[in-house]
Amino acid sequence: MTTRREEPRVTLPREGAATIDALELTVWAHAVAMIAEEMGSVLVRGAISPNIRERRDASSALFDAAGQMVAQAAHIPVHLGAMPDAVRAVLARGPRAGDVFLLNDPFRGGSHLPDLTLVEAIGDPDDAARIIGYAAVRAHHADVGGMSPGSMPQGATELVQEGLVVPPVRLVRADGDGGAAIDDDLLSLVLANVRTPQERLGDLRAQLAACAAGRDGWRALWRREGAARVTAAVDALLSYAERRAIARLASHEGAVGRAADALEGDGVSDAEVPVRAAVRVVDGRLRVDLAGTAAQVRGNVNCPRGVAMAAAVFVLRTLLDDDVPTNDGIARAIVLDVPEGSAANARWPAAVAAGNVEMSQRLADTIFAALADAGLAVPAQGQGTMNNVTFGGTDAHGRAWTFYETLGGGQGASARGPGPSGVHVGMSNTRNTPVESLEVAYPLRIETYALRGGSGGVGAHAGGEGVVRAYQALVPCTATLLTERRARAPQGAAGGEPGAPGANRLDDQALPAKCRVPLVAGQVLRVETPGGGGWGPASPG
Repeated sequence: MTTRREEPRVTLPREGAATIDALELTVWAHAVAMIAEEMGSVLVRGAISPNIRERRDASSALFDAAGQMVAQAAHIPVHLGAMPDAVRAVLARGPRAGDVFLLNDPFRGGSHLPDLTLVEAIGDPDDAARIIGYAAVRAHHADVGGMSPGSMPQGATELVQEGLVVPPVRLVRADGDGGAAIDDDLLSLVLANVRTPQERLGDLRAQLAACAAGRDGWRALWRREGAARVTAAVDALLSYAERRAIARLASHEGAVGRAADALEGDGVSDAEVPVRAAVRVVDGRLRVDLAGTAAQVRGNVNCPRGVAMAAAVFVLRTLLDDDVPTNDGIARAIVLDVPEGSAANARWPAAVAAGNVEMSQRLADTIFAALADAGLAVPAQGQGTMNNVTFGGTDAHGRAWTFYETLGGGQGASARGPGPSGVHVGMSNTRNTPVESLEVAYPLRIETYALRGGSGGVGAHAGGEGVVRAYQALVPCTATLLTERRARAPQGAAGGEPGAPGANRLDDQALPAKCRVPLVAGQVLRVETPGGGGWGPASPG
C-alpha cells in the first residue's frame, strides 16, 4: 500500500497573505540544515584530537527558543537523538542570551561522560536580552578523567568512576549588555581533572567556535527573514516532518511485533543483559515498549532514557525518504515506554559509558527486529557494535596521551542489495581514523588494517565484511575494549545466513568482549569486527 505524500500549505505572517509550498519549504529545510553543517565544519577544522578532527566523532544541531530541534547536521545518531535533552536541561537553568553552557551529566542532558556538550543561547540581534534559539555541539573527548585512560572504563560500577561529571554550568557567562566572558575558573577545574588538558582545551575552543558559527547563521537568517517568518517556517518544518513520519507509518496501521536480544555481559559479569522491544503502529504513531529489558545492572552498559529515545528516532528515520528533514517532528511520531530503573532508563549513579555506544546499538537492533516481526521490510542485522578501543599511558618523554576510536564492520544485506563492508553503522556514523594520523599523534603502530574476508553472511545478497585492525604498542600502555557481537552473531534476514561474530586478541591470547589489559612495548592488540547478516537464501551451487 502506498500513501500519498502530503504537500504542506502553511500561511506565513509576512507582508501580504502568502503561503509556503513544498519548494519553498525545501529551501527553508536546506537553509537551516546548512547552518548546522557549517557548525560541524568549523568544529572539525578547529579540533585538535584525531577523534574529532579525523573521525568526526561529534555532532551539531540548531534549536528554536522553545528547545525544539530545528535542524541537525548529518552526524552521529546517538548524539543527535539525545541532544534535545541537553537543551531542555539548559532551559531549566534559566539561561541568558549569550550564555554558553557545558554539560556531560547523563542524568541531566548528557549521554556518557566523554561526550562534552556546549549549548549557546542565541540572542536576538535587535534585542540582546531576548533568546531566539540555541546552538548545540556535542563531541567525544578522548579523556575526561576517571579510573582508566580514555574515560571508557571496563568494570566501572558507578558514574564517578568514569570521569568528571559536569551538570549544566555556564562556561561562558553573558553580562546582560551584549558581552560575554569565559569562566576561567571553571575551565581550569575541568582541565585539572583530565589526563590531556591541552588537547581538551583545543577541542573545547573548537566547540565554542562551532557554536558561534551556529549563532551567527541563525541571526543572519533572523535579520533577513524577520522573526515572524522564521518562527512560522520552523513550525512548518516540524509539522511537515511529523506528517511525513505519520504518513509512512499509516501504511502499517495496526502492525504489532516483538523481539528479544541481549548484550554479552555488563563489563563486571559475563551474564547476558536481556533487551526486549514491542512495537505497535497506532493512529500513525510508532509505539515502542521496552518492558522486559533488564533492570539496571552493576556494570556500565546502562543508558539514560535519552539514549533509548535516540535509538527509536534513528530506527524511524531510516524508514523515511531522504528528503524528509531531520528535526523534532520525527520524534513527535514516537511514543516510547521504557521502565524507569531499567538498563535502558537508568537512575543515578549508574555507570553508563558503554550504554551510549553498545546499549544504543542493541536497542536499535531489537526495535528493527520487532518491526520485522510486525511485517515491515528491514535489512539483516549489521555488526551491532561500535567496537570501542581506547589506549592511554605516557610516551617516551613522560607526556600523558589517550586515544579513542570506534571501528566499522559489516552492514546487513537487504532486498535491495548486499550490505556495505567496513562501515560505521547503526547509532554510529563516524569516519575511519587514518593510519597516518594515528601514528603521528600516538606511540602506536598499525600492523594490519584490512577487510575481514569471509565475515559477511551468505545469502542471495551477502552481508558486508567486517574489518581487522591490529595495533602494536610502542611504549607500555593500557588498552580498554568495550565490544559486542563476539558471541551472538548478527542475524540474517529472509533466509540469509548470519555474519561472523567479532574477536579480540592480545598477541596469541583471546580476550573477552569487554576488558582492560596492560601492554608492553611490542605487543599487538588485534580487533576483528563482525560481518553483516545476509539476505535471502543463497542460490544452489
